Amino acid sequence: MDTEAQNFVEYAVADRVATITLNRPDKLNAVSDEVVRQLDVALNRFDLDPEADVAILNGKGRAFSSGADVRQRQLRSREEFERLGGPQGRGANSADLLTRAVNWKPVIAAVHGYVLGLALGLTLECDLIVAAEGTRFQLTETSRGLGASRYWALFQYRAAAAFGDEIALTGRFFTAEEGFEAGLFNRLAPEGKHLEVACELALQVAKNPPLSVRTTVRTRRWYMQRLTREAQFIAEPFKLYLSEDFQEAARAFAEKRPPGRFKGR
Repeated sequence: MDTEAQNFVEYAVADRVATITLNRPDKLNAVSDEVVRQLDVALNRFDLDPEADVAILNGKGRAFSSGADVRQRQLRSREEFERLGGPQGRGANSADLLTRAVNWKPVIAAVHGYVLGLALGLTLECDLIVAAEGTRFQLTETSRGLGASRYWALFQYRAAAAFGDEIALTGRFFTAEEGFEAGLFNRLAPEGKHLEVACELALQVAKNPPLSVRTTVRTRRWYMQRLTREAQFIAEPFKLYLSEDFQEAARAFAEKRPPGRFKGR
């Protein structure tokens, strides 16, 4: 069980750059409700930190993140889903982690290994993205039965239209190299060098007057939030988290077996 005593998100600052690190490597940094809450605290700390102008978000261990903690967030009872309005726990919605800021400082995602589902969304929401060569990405919400509307909107926002259409509809894995070619990422780093490349980029940003940078960040996130909220609003009436197909896909994943035939309900 997750507890407050466990430090799932680490925070450090040097040379005006904050480093926010997902610290659950034994679970490939799977995002539980508590991870979301601690990440929210870390991002707020950065937002208010007078010693930091830019942040780098990364993951410890073999992967940035394997996405949502399926056993906790996607195997809830129907009653829980109805009460919570989705897979997330109360106060643990990851969809607006970057849009509740006060000072609107830039966040750079530095990803490696695997970036799946929820973690892909979080990455695409960051202001700049550095991906290590060989990193594998997947929009797991498509195959899990949760729908990809919000992620589709993030692909569109980053001007990867045709590529985003394909990924949202197929849910297939894609590589850092494919994403870079499609314009999703700002830098493609040599394997194992993603943090170094992200730090170089952060220091470039930090040389500028901070208020000038923050106006751009606020503008970017406002338009991003408007597009993703419209997409979520369109998809919400389906309540896919209550569907039989989602329940079967989540159970199959947890039981490490292929899902049965989907029924469209």
